[in-house]
Amino acid sequence: MKIVIAPDSFKDSLSAQGVAEAIALGLAQVWPHATLVKCPMADGGEGTVESILAACEGELRRTRVRGPLGTAVDAAWGWLPHNHTAIIEMAEASGLQLVPLGQRDACISSTFGTGELIRAALDAGAQRVILAIGGSATNDGGAGAVQALGVKLLDAQGQTLVPGGLALAQLARVDLSELDPRLAHVRFDIAADVNNPLCGPHGASVIFGPQKGASPAQVQQLDQALGHFAELCAQALGKDVRDEPGSGAAGGLGFAAKAFLSAQFQAGVEVVAELVGLAEAVKGADLVITGEGRFDAQTLRGKTPFGVARIAKRHAVPVIVIAGTLGEGYQELYDHGIDAAFAVTSGPMTLEQACAEAPRLLRERATDIARVWQLAIDR
Repeated sequence: MKIVIAPDSFKDSLSAQGVAEAIALGLAQVWPHATLVKCPMADGGEGTVESILAACEGELRRTRVRGPLGTAVDAAWGWLPHNHTAIIEMAEASGLQLVPLGQRDACISSTFGTGELIRAALDAGAQRVILAIGGSATNDGGAGAVQALGVKLLDAQGQTLVPGGLALAQLARVDLSELDPRLAHVRFDIAADVNNPLCGPHGASVIFGPQKGASPAQVQQLDQALGHFAELCAQALGKDVRDEPGSGAAGGLGFAAKAFLSAQFQAGVEVVAELVGLAEAVKGADLVITGEGRFDAQTLRGKTPFGVARIAKRHAVPVIVIAGTLGEGYQELYDHGIDAAFAVTSGPMTLEQACAEAPRLLRERATDIARVWQLAIDR
């Protein structure tokens, strides 16, 4: 029997690798001789680098960069030397988790550090950069990132703009003369599951600004500033991508990636699946087990179990989900390649308890699933 174990991480509890290992231990209680193939997964958010490196035997590197509010941070990124590919999680340099709740400020936070990570990848000789852009603290349209890569954003007096999205309202000129020439020879793939445009009622500022500390008035100011930025970028580049799906991802970093880096967008789970070889692993499997912390109707928006199920369905392999919790509408996934779903908890338990006991709970639920599956086989 061959079983592929391809879960996402359980946020604040276990990495995807940890989840896969716990499930494997549980399955082995019933199937000690089964072939258990562990493929830790991610969907472009937190844990993407770790999942890819675990499967591809890459290198974890660290670079000192400027955080979202200007404080230096040590940001981790991945390097695959065999194909000169860098994997960058923008949250490592510009993420919301780097800013305490009371200090979140969408008006001044910057993606400059993400640009510094891209520059580090160029210095390493990258021919391909995979940029996972979930979890940002920023709303600057990617302005900081492109500044780190050589673009000059100048006001009417010819002075460099201060960091942050609000300052873009003062932008008078976009100078591309010092844009790093190496960028033209690198393939950029954006791993994201957000398809918002840059501006407007569904844009970066309106939809995501409030969670990054923007007041209603600031949301409107930021939206106008990003529109002004997009207009001047269109003049400088000869193309306007502000309305393209994904341009509003990560506070507009998606816009800068499309406009300045000619980046191609892919669902994050598809990028990870390609690199870890999930489709090949699923061939000939009897069962696929995937999972995430919360499994609900939102999973349909391109999260890991949905992506894993799509691949498994192509090979007619059944899929079972083990989740931290089963939320509203999870049954909708039964029409999209998921055959059954189970929560790890079997009784009343606090979130803190569930997180602390996740390895045991995952092992036990995996064992339960294997026992029921074996029952069906025996009959």
